Amino acid sequence: MKKLLAMLLATCCLTGATLLPASALEYSFDAPDNPLFGRPTSDDTIYVTTDAPANTDRSKNAALIPPAFGSPTSYVLGSGELLTPNLIRDGQIYTGPGNNVSAGSGTPTIPNTTVTPTLPSVDTSGSVTAYTPVTDALYYSGGHLATLSIPSIGLNVKVYEGTDATALATGAGHFENTSIWNGNVAIAGHNRGVNNHFGKIHTLSGGDKITLTTKLGTRTYEVYSVQKILSTQVSVLDASHDNIITLVTCVMDQPEYRWCVQAKMV
Repeated sequence: MKKLLAMLLATCCLTGATLLPASALEYSFDAPDNPLFGRPTSDDTIYVTTDAPANTDRSKNAALIPPAFGSPTSYVLGSGELLTPNLIRDGQIYTGPGNNVSAGSGTPTIPNTTVTPTLPSVDTSGSVTAYTPVTDALYYSGGHLATLSIPSIGLNVKVYEGTDATALATGAGHFENTSIWNGNVAIAGHNRGVNNHFGKIHTLSGGDKITLTTKLGTRTYEVYSVQKILSTQVSVLDASHDNIITLVTCVMDQPEYRWCVQAKMV
């Protein structure tokens, strides 16, 4: 009897199991509102907006080539030419340093940091300013254009073309577009660091001698002016009727000023 009841109970259980519909378990997970996923590390994609707070462009788009030594903007924050201006895409609004792009224009405006002195011209009196341009024939085998000597401060340095970092790291630098022989020969140099060739020119006095040697010859000049000028006073680089030499360097801890020494040929 017991065996019969057990069989009936098992049969009922199997029958009930086959009649119930099959169903799968469902799982649901809620993600956190602020997941701790790592932020992208690439700076190539820049989203610059005019809304506050605006994004800051730290990519290579914002890299600047510093202006030439002695130029009016050499100590102005954010001045210089863009390292990769071709990366500014059409329609992009870029408001980073050293650039000015209007909305939708996509054309960067690079600040002009090149000092262009007045070239030779005829004045009202009819006399012509003197000027000797730099040519390939005037370079020495070592790459320099001249040798500058100032015995009173123990200076003897080679002069290279240009006033960029490369030229001034090697010696003194000749201002491009100024004369190399007749007229106003303008030269710049560092006043601190390892190559502080012009660190003492502000101590020169009237009558001190300066000698310049080029492939065109050797000239001796006599100092007649030592003054502190504004960095924007680029008229000291202008062409001259007389044969003079102009030396320019920075003023320590006063970026808006320059030391300027001028001497006349004797």
